[in-house]
Parts: sequence; structure tokens; C-alpha cells
Amino acid sequence: MPVKNRYTRPAILLHWLIAALMAVNIALILSVDHFPDDWVRPAVDTHKSIGITVLGLAILRILWRWTHRPPPLPASYRPWERVASHAVHIALYGVMILLPLSGWMHDSAWKDAATHPMQFFGLVQWPRIGWIMDIEPTTRERLHDAFGALHVWIGYVLYALFALHVLGALKHQFLDHEPELQRMV
Repeated sequence: MPVKNRYTRPAILLHWLIAALMAVNIALILSVDHFPDDWVRPAVDTHKSIGITVLGLAILRILWRWTHRPPPLPASYRPWERVASHAVHIALYGVMILLPLSGWMHDSAWKDAATHPMQFFGLVQWPRIGWIMDIEPTTRERLHDAFGALHVWIGYVLYALFALHVLGALKHQFLDHEPELQRMV
């Protein structure tokens, strides 16, 4: 495939690294109820650390995309497919930012946040969001619940967008016979 039709290597690396980290994070948090009790806190802390990592990588990816134009969509795409592709990509970028942010906000509103520091992969203390921690405890508890619900709902949006993204790529690759997957591998 000609180089002009492929994403740049940094874009490809960021795409697959973020996708892998998000998949690990989803698997981790969905399976945490099946872990022995003494594994739950480390699993949740790892989930938080991976989320913060995804947030940083997503910001880096957005900056990269802003400064490095992606390859054009194939000419065979119909107008509605172009619009759908752009809409899903924009929404995925939004989710890559909002999902970790809502989790960080949820964690910062936790009633025991002040006495249980958040550790980034057990290496360094990660700051919580100060203005949330400074809110009166009753209000902060309500925010904790609201941010938790928001985090879960954004997760559901991620599942739907992921499905659309993968199905669209597979459709173009196998039904339309476009070298779609080669653009990102």
C-alpha cells in the first residue's frame, strides 16, 4: 500500500496502544468482582492508573492528529460513510478523554480519597482533583455517585462506538474490498 494512504507510525502505535489499554481496563474492571478480596484494591488501583495513562496518550494522539493530517478516505466511500466515519472518530476521541476524566472525578469525590492516596502504578502518588475534594462531604458523596454513573454510561457509549468502528472497518475491508485494515497496521 502506498505510504500516502497509511497513517503515520506514531498514529498507528498510539491507536493500538490506546485500544489495548482500554481493552485491558475493561476486562480488568468487569472481572474484579471475581477476584479474591485482597486483589480487589490493587486491581481497582491498576484500573485507575491505566485510565490516567489512556488520558495522557489520548491527548498526545489528538495533538499528533492535529499536527499530522490523516490519510484521505478512499474515493469509493459514499457521502454518508464519510460523515459516519468522521462522526465516530470524533466521538471516540471524546470518549478517550471523557471516560478517564469522569473516572478521575469519581475517584476524587470518593469519601475516603483524603486518607487513601491514589498511586500511579504503585510508583508515585497521583493527585486527585482538588476542587472536588474541597466540596462539602454530603455534596461530594452525591457527586461521587453522579460521576460514577457518568463513567459507566460513557463506557456504554464506548462499547457502541467501538462496535461501529470495527464493523465499519470490516465492511470496507471485506465487503467493499478496500485495503482499510492496511491503513492502520
